[in-house]
Amino acid sequence: MQNFVPAHTFHKRHGAPRRGPANAFRYSVDYVLVDLAKSHEWPSLLRHNSMGLFQIRDRDHGGVRGNGDGLDWVHMVLAARGFDFDDAQILLLTQPRMAGYLFNPVSFWLVMQEGLRVVIAEVNNTMGERHSYICHHTDLRAIEAGDTLVAQKVFHVSPFQDVAGHYEFRFDLAEGHVGVRIDFRHDVDGVVGGLVATLAGPREALSNRALLHSMLRRPLGSLRATVLIHWQAIILALKGARFFRRPEPPEDEVTGGPA
Repeated sequence: MQNFVPAHTFHKRHGAPRRGPANAFRYSVDYVLVDLAKSHEWPSLLRHNSMGLFQIRDRDHGGVRGNGDGLDWVHMVLAARGFDFDDAQILLLTQPRMAGYLFNPVSFWLVMQEGLRVVIAEVNNTMGERHSYICHHTDLRAIEAGDTLVAQKVFHVSPFQDVAGHYEFRFDLAEGHVGVRIDFRHDVDGVVGGLVATLAGPREALSNRALLHSMLRRPLGSLRATVLIHWQAIILALKGARFFRRPEPPEDEVTGGPA
């Protein structure tokens, strides 16, 4: 199960800023859905822990940002919670490094055992920090497309959103499609706010041709996402959106679970 996912992401704020309408934007982004334990099956342009035009490195995922442990970290997190998923397939949905550069606003570890059982959402901010939210049902039954999984927000992502409220996650991992919806809602001083973010796209064969097409279509790779995030921050500032100071990150690197 190795896929290329030419996706679109959509973001829209709940509630309008002081000036102008509610902020919303949509752009295309390329992800891969891969099994790191079977990286020998990847096309030659995508490398695991070695130099290449496209790379996925363990240090970029799982644990402390820039010093991650990849799959070993996922197994450690599952074992610490008493989950018995030794026979599970663990997939990573992420943007790969392109020409050495990487910034992933969010990646997802997907624990598969007769369906999707656990998701670990790896959230990165633009200040070099990371926090992960673990999502699953109390009884660890399979996560279906219509299910909503809740996690309290504990990590600072945007200066225009408070560290308050909760996330509502939905995951749709169909045979030919990937869909993720994150609905963040909070109530600050009686004002309801937040945002909804989606990621959706078809699952195609992971091939050198698909990767090269991605590079030609979006030569900046994940650098484009960084530029767009800062551009949207400028727009929100001009619209008079409320600014929240960055708090200290949580001590625990993983939070979440059934609410």
